[in-house]
Amino acid sequence: MALLFSKSHEWVNMIDDTTATVGLTDYAQNELGGLVFVNLPEEGDDVTAGEPFSDVESVKAVSDVYSPVTGTVAEINEELLDAPEKINEEPYEAWFVKVENITDKEELMDEAAYKEFVASLGEE
Repeated sequence: MALLFSKSHEWVNMIDDTTATVGLTDYAQNELGGLVFVNLPEEGDDVTAGEPFSDVESVKAVSDVYSPVTGTVAEINEELLDAPEKINEEPYEAWFVKVENITDKEELMDEAAYKEFVASLGEE
């Protein structure tokens, strides 16, 4: 699984050229703390790169989850609605949505670049 990462801490797993699953990175779930609720879009909804498509609620705060791609929601991970803690336990298995008909992407980083980006956040 070759994941790509956004600067807003989402991961993208490109299944093919126009289909991907999207989730929150380990860094993001760690920063948020224990997740208690996730709000997902509906199947058939459009998502836009750089725009919020979901939000998660942790014991600390409610945070938007941004779409790294533009396309249509083909499937949502209903398991997360009942068990949002899966995002904390297995961030790279707990995908939020599967997006198809992808027409645009944010500037995405590979794992090495994302690790450097996260490391630079601590230096500000």
